[in-house]
Amino acid sequence: MGKGGSSATDQYLLTRVRESGRESVDFDNLGFGDVFTDHMLVSDWHDGAWSTPRIIPHGPLSVSPAALGLHYGQSVFEGLKAYWGITDNQIRLFRPDRNAARLAASCERLCIPAPDPETFVAAISALVSVERNWVPRVRGQALYLRPLLFASEGHLAVRPAQTYTFVVIAAPVSEYFGRTGRALSLKAEERFTRAAPGGTGSAKTAGNYAATLQPMLSTSCEGFDQILWLDGREHRFAEEAGQMNVFFYLDDTVVTPDLGGTILPGVTRESVLALLHDWGIPTEERRLSMDEIQQAAGKGRLREIFGAGTAAVVVPIMRIHHLGADICCRPPKHGSLCARLYDALLGVQHGELPDHYQWTYRVT
Repeated sequence: MGKGGSSATDQYLLTRVRESGRESVDFDNLGFGDVFTDHMLVSDWHDGAWSTPRIIPHGPLSVSPAALGLHYGQSVFEGLKAYWGITDNQIRLFRPDRNAARLAASCERLCIPAPDPETFVAAISALVSVERNWVPRVRGQALYLRPLLFASEGHLAVRPAQTYTFVVIAAPVSEYFGRTGRALSLKAEERFTRAAPGGTGSAKTAGNYAATLQPMLSTSCEGFDQILWLDGREHRFAEEAGQMNVFFYLDDTVVTPDLGGTILPGVTRESVLALLHDWGIPTEERRLSMDEIQQAAGKGRLREIFGAGTAAVVVPIMRIHHLGADICCRPPKHGSLCARLYDALLGVQHGELPDHYQWTYRVT
């Protein structure tokens, strides 16, 4: 059983919408991030403390055009999901404590005051409790939560701000790559770099994503689904793929790039490694060169490639284009490790399987 939650909305300043927009939403054709729920949660940091969180109608925020977060990128965010229990109709958050810890680490890197973990989880739970009717009832769909923290002080000096805004918005979503279960094609980026040693690669900060947009657009125009980012120093070693961590099933061992300060420490990545450990499948966290991957594929040793992340859960990868050649790895039609991981994670998230790890947090 997962940890119990509390709605406790009396601890928040709640202003409800007069009329919900839920009835106009086609839950049979959800995308990802294009429909939002009725409410959002907002809190402000000033005079060394966070204000009482407000749950208010979703809408524009009043922000100074001189806000330091707009000018210098002092902004971090998170992503997590609430799932509907298929068998018991309970709503569960998946590992919100790990998102709280990662948010705190991102905040520390960017000199932003972070909400304490208990406050973070309680705030997320309270918003989900108010928006419980927006949680999709279909397996694989979820209510996506996007916490955002940004510097709101109006000032042009390059320094940490003195005021901040914390906002959480919610969106009912389908699976990021759709329900087809198709395997993805990636292009290894040979020119641009997502992160460099000593930079902000391990933080979930806005600037990291802005810098990827140009190469992502070019890659998409070439017909690829995602970029496989390589290390910033030599462009030889695999790091992460778009919005996912990557895994390579070599012989009997699953290898994933070690974090090394340049890779985002994914919550799903951590969960996948825990499952593999319990299943007795050896894992390695280490540097993995494109040459090694290509040679393994050529010798028939590369059994599967897959990505893992909050949005995608676990998704197969069938091709990586690198230096003009394709590294191909078609996942097995039946019994793939990727599919087993996907089913195990969704089973826990939707309450279909026992939560031996106490990963879920029930919202009441």
